[in-house]
Amino acid sequence: MSCPICGKETVPEYRPFCSRRCADVDLAHWLRGAYRIPAEPAEPNEEER
Repeated sequence: MSCPICGKETVPEYRPFCSRRCADVDLAHWLRGAYRIPAEPAEPNEEER
């Protein structure tokens, strides 16, 4: 398995990453909101109007 950030071989201690650095880069992506699922705004229910 390769690291999803840099492509190097993973290290069991940081799996699925190769290092603490790549794990921290991934965490930063989550905290910035870089990983998100595109969706359309939900329409309000009749009860919410």
